Amino acid sequence: MINCLILDDEPFARELLEGYVAQLPGLHLVASCEHVFEALDVLQRQRVDLLLSDINMPQVNGMEFLRSLHSPPYVVFVTASPHHALEGFELDAVDYIVKPVSFPRFLKAVNKALGLLAARPVAPAPPAPQFLFVKEGNSLQRVLFDEIYYIEGMKDYIKIVLKNRVIVTYLRMSRVEDQLPAARFTRIQKSYIVRTDAIKAISGNEVELYDFPRHLPIGKQYKGGLLSQFGLG
Repeated sequence: MINCLILDDEPFARELLEGYVAQLPGLHLVASCEHVFEALDVLQRQRVDLLLSDINMPQVNGMEFLRSLHSPPYVVFVTASPHHALEGFELDAVDYIVKPVSFPRFLKAVNKALGLLAARPVAPAPPAPQFLFVKEGNSLQRVLFDEIYYIEGMKDYIKIVLKNRVIVTYLRMSRVEDQLPAARFTRIQKSYIVRTDAIKAISGNEVELYDFPRHLPIGKQYKGGLLSQFGLG
């Protein structure tokens, strides 16, 4: 079963591709996304083998999105413009379909992708990423885990405090916590997640961080889990 993801800001285009995917028993539609940030969230949480992506989209276009991915899936561009085909193939796109998309043309592109997937050698699982992508303005920023001091929740936003700067982005704490390795980050309070090896000392109900002036509060319900990270629970 091949996991595929649709990315297109036009509802009709998404519906058409969804219908085509449903006709092929070898394809499983993981998600159908309107924005690249939705698609990025899916890619970070699930295995995707094939991305069916438009190019001309607001904020970040399909090619910019593909370039931002560390380990992208196979990509078939599905677009109204024929002018980016060369650039698309330079990015190792499997195929480039110009809208309107007929089912035979769609099937031809999918079969090319299936052939590449079948011929792909079985490789060991790649190492877990040491970063996450977050939206900052109109761009996707790669944030290295090693540079994070702590993350503070502010309702529907989070503040990521790094060594040299601060990023504020629209993201819930529960969502970013799912993207962080539990072995490296600790929830110390409802509104705070701390990089564990940045903790210098635990003083009462506060943590002190290395080379950082601010002390952060420890929530009562989180203190036991924090102490157990250091073998003290």
